[in-house]
Amino acid sequence: MSHTAHIPSHRKPRRSASKTALRAGVAGGVLSTIAVAGAAGPAQAEPVTQTIEMPTITSGLSTAVAASAQATQQVAQDLQTQAQEDAAAATAAKTAKKAKAEAVRKAEAKKKAEAAAKAKAEAAERASRTTARTTLSATSGSSAGTAVSTASSSSSSSATGSAAAVIAFAQAQVGDAYVSGGTGPNSWDCSGLVQAAFRSVNIDLPRVSQAQSTAGTQVSLSNLQPGDILYWGGAGSAYHVGIYVGNGQFVGAQNSSTGVVQRPLSYDPPSGAVRVL
Repeated sequence: MSHTAHIPSHRKPRRSASKTALRAGVAGGVLSTIAVAGAAGPAQAEPVTQTIEMPTITSGLSTAVAASAQATQQVAQDLQTQAQEDAAAATAAKTAKKAKAEAVRKAEAKKKAEAAAKAKAEAAERASRTTARTTLSATSGSSAGTAVSTASSSSSSSATGSAAAVIAFAQAQVGDAYVSGGTGPNSWDCSGLVQAAFRSVNIDLPRVSQAQSTAGTQVSLSNLQPGDILYWGGAGSAYHVGIYVGNGQFVGAQNSSTGVVQRPLSYDPPSGAVRVL
C-alpha cells in the first residue's frame, strides 16, 4: 500500500458522458435562444419603421390646416369688408339725411323771405298809391273839379258804335270782384277790365296800367268822350285805369273792398285820359 493511500484524492470525480452531453445541449439551446432573440430584435423593428409612412400623413394634414387657415382668413376679411361697407353706408345715409334737412330748412327760409318781401312790396305799393292819390287830390282838386263839370256837361249824349259796346261791356261787370291779376270772367283788376272791354270790339290793348296810359292819344279831362281811358298817376307810370262812360261817370275795378263800380269822376278824380276809339 502506498503511503498516500490513506489520503483522500482531491480530484473531482469525472462526469459521466451523458451529463456532459446534457449540459452541452442545454448550453447550446440557451445560446441558440439568445442568438435567435438577438436576430429577431432587429428583424421586427425595421417593418414597423417602414409601414408608418409619417411623411405622407404629415403632408396631408399640413395642406388641410393651411386650407382651413386660408378659409378662416378669407372669412375674416369678408367680415371686415362688410363691416366697412356697412359703416360707410350708415355714414352716407346720415350725411344725406342731414343734407336733406338743411335743404328743407333753406327752402322754408327762402319761402318765408319771399313771402315777407312780397308783403313788403305790396304794402309799399299801397302806400305809394295812397300818397299819389293824396298828392293829386291836393294839387289838382280845383282844376279836376272844373274839368269834371265840363266833361259832364259836354258828354251828356249817349255813346254810339264801338264806344257804346266798350261801355256796355264795362257796365255789365259792375258788381264783380276785384282780384289782383284778374282778367275775368267774374273777377278783375283795373287793367284787366279795360283790356277785356276793348277786346270786345277787336282792339288789343297792353295788359298793364302803365302801358294803357299811353296806348292812344292824350286828351284833356275837359274834353272827355265816352269810351276814353282814364288813368291815375303819370302817363307811362299810371297805377290805375278806368273807362269814361259819359255823364261825368266812369267804370273801374277799384279795389278788393269795392270791386267793379260805376262812380262819378269826383269820387276819385283821374290824372289824365287817352283816346283809342
